[in-house]
Amino acid sequence: MDRYPPLNSLIAFDAAMRTNSFSMAAKELFVTPGAVGQQIQKLEAWLGVTLFVRRIRQVEPTPEGLIYWKRIQPALVQIRDASGALKDGRRTGVWLSMPPTFAAKWFTRHMANFLTQYPDTELHLNSSTALVDFDSEQVDLAIRYFDGHAPELDATLLATDDARVYCSPDYARRANIRQPEDILRCTLLNTTYHPHWPTWLERFSSLRAEQVRGIPAIHFDQALLAIDAACRGQGLVMTSRLVTGEETAAGTLIEPFPHRLPLSTGYYVVHPKRTPLRPAPERFKAWLLEQFRAPEV
Repeated sequence: MDRYPPLNSLIAFDAAMRTNSFSMAAKELFVTPGAVGQQIQKLEAWLGVTLFVRRIRQVEPTPEGLIYWKRIQPALVQIRDASGALKDGRRTGVWLSMPPTFAAKWFTRHMANFLTQYPDTELHLNSSTALVDFDSEQVDLAIRYFDGHAPELDATLLATDDARVYCSPDYARRANIRQPEDILRCTLLNTTYHPHWPTWLERFSSLRAEQVRGIPAIHFDQALLAIDAACRGQGLVMTSRLVTGEETAAGTLIEPFPHRLPLSTGYYVVHPKRTPLRPAPERFKAWLLEQFRAPEV
């Protein structure tokens, strides 16, 4: 008997385990569900073990299947990464993932600088609020806003962050904003990355908790939308200086208060520790760090 199980069957088995579906595995592998089922049957015959319990329109891994997958899946990832690195070693493209607001408000203002220095490099940008899955997505580097703790990732700090309050000059005049207590007359524009209004008001104002709860608020899943609303005079937004540079330079946003709330989160560039970066992503990472070492980013 061959000492090695059939590789195609292992690939089909891994896809079925990750997606928990023969049909989804088939779509990922560009084959039919029947072909996936045949490959898994072939692997079961080779192993002499049942890997899935088949039910009508549903499959469920057996305990033996789960244990087997947990042992072989890291090896499959290593095979894929090593093969991809060897195959793509000379490619000049860089695949990036970053939050939409960071992409729109910081990256698009600076990327021409990189392309001027490295005109032969192609940048491929995916803008998403979801955390990138390096195991299943074609991404070299990701910009992540978090506390920097991720044991499986190489996380290099780009910039620390603090929570700052912004509004349009016209809104500040209309609401007669002079001190934090004047926020009672305002609308708060909340964002997912900076949900710190209660903490900011507790630290910098004398407002009572019940007063704070009574302040009108609008919630945005992307700071990009909240910043636009603030520019249009719809309220006060709390966000990062990295994504308001264009607006503050143009005078469409101002900081009505000098108070800034320090945060434990910041912007990091991350990639898996297990896989060395290709030359093109390595150059882009070096360029990115250089931009954030500059006095004004």
